[in-house]
Amino acid sequence: MIDGIAKPPDRAAVADIPPIQEQYILQNEQVVKVDGSGVKSSNGTVAVRVPALHDHVITARLNVPAKAKELQEAQHHLESALLELERKFPPTPTGVATTVAWGLSYFQHYIPTLGKTSGFFKAGTPYPAYLPVDLMTSKTEGRTVYALQEARTFPSDQPPPGFGPVRLEQNDVAVLLRSDSLANIKAAQNALFGPGSNQAGSLFKVTSIRQGFSGGGFYGQQSLPSKLALAAGIPGAASIPRQAQGFLGFATTLDSNMGPGNIANLETLPGFTNQWPNGYFKQGTTMHLSHLFQDLVTWYEQNFPTYADRVQAMLQPGLSPAPGTLALQPPGQSEAEVAQGVQRYHAYGHTGSMSNVDSTTSATTSNYGKAYPTGTTIPVRGDFDTLDNPFHYTSDPTADHYSRKPAAGLHFISFQPTIAFFNLVRLSMDGHYPDMTLPVAPRSPHAGINSVLQTTHRQNYLVPPRRHRSFPLAEFLV
Repeated sequence: MIDGIAKPPDRAAVADIPPIQEQYILQNEQVVKVDGSGVKSSNGTVAVRVPALHDHVITARLNVPAKAKELQEAQHHLESALLELERKFPPTPTGVATTVAWGLSYFQHYIPTLGKTSGFFKAGTPYPAYLPVDLMTSKTEGRTVYALQEARTFPSDQPPPGFGPVRLEQNDVAVLLRSDSLANIKAAQNALFGPGSNQAGSLFKVTSIRQGFSGGGFYGQQSLPSKLALAAGIPGAASIPRQAQGFLGFATTLDSNMGPGNIANLETLPGFTNQWPNGYFKQGTTMHLSHLFQDLVTWYEQNFPTYADRVQAMLQPGLSPAPGTLALQPPGQSEAEVAQGVQRYHAYGHTGSMSNVDSTTSATTSNYGKAYPTGTTIPVRGDFDTLDNPFHYTSDPTADHYSRKPAAGLHFISFQPTIAFFNLVRLSMDGHYPDMTLPVAPRSPHAGINSVLQTTHRQNYLVPPRRHRSFPLAEFLV
């Protein structure tokens, strides 16, 4: 059904695009200029990235003994399957982009000690000493803090009634597949999780399959979120704007709100981690993965019934754009300006609350010599809407409260140099800053979009560079 709805975006042809080391960067992703309605136009003034139409995430536990020989064989097996996949499909939206990320449970249980000396580590290096070190947070806290940390909950996190606490997952691995073609994604999923000898499925016990979509309306046609929510009978779906990139209406991949180039790498910005100049995980990053339900009735009919209400909740109070404007580029707000907005309007906006935290605070030159002006966004988001409830498939339907009934949701993905940085940004979404807490209840309708979100699952991952994507560090075991 989905493949018959949305015309694939117009993307420049690429004869042969070699994969880069950064797994998380979607290569050959178009940037187009859109008008206020979010449609590509010769008069467009807002630059928007055109994401892949379809996204799947498969999470798994390992089905491999925690022994050096078996893990090294598994490393070669998975890498062989990935290389074969890349021979069939370029790592672009017209092919299929694959990102392999590893949870703390993998490192803790399978890489307890490195048995070999290398250019990166001494023999005998134990978990977690081989992981990238978060230099900034370590300095602040006076102890060693690593770039990858366990997931935590946040003040506004609230699952649906009867769900229980937010599930902080312990998967060993997560694979993100992105493409304009569902057939390509299915082929990739089969290559990596199928049972054949030339497939890698024997290495994994799949715990969840998460499916979703984004966009489809940048070229004027009805978008996937609009059409699929209507087809599924989601309450509130009739209020989704026809070309909306996501269920909540507004364009979410504004180029200025996404980290440029490799800025989200572990090593790109000076002082973030110890991976420059020659870290094992150089050109890698960290990834946060979570699932949230989105209450469209509360968003469009109850808490924010007018367009002006939704603009001020999504962006910041005080804005009054022309009705129906979905692609908005508001000015960034300092922490003081957010606080002043609360004093004046008794509310703050979603993006406004984070804009002073998720960006460079001064003009910065990267370790690669790239100059970034003050206010350059650092994280790269990869979130996508879903009708999963909460997942398309789960190996534990009781604990995950699985239902076949479609539900409006979001699989949220964010890439950034450290998980501590993600936590800082996410706390600011709830009005919690290092030196100030806004006097607004974090689930209040006055706290951005928080009142229409219900969080069910969270987990953090380390995304190695492409050269170490398959069972990282296994080559140093004895």
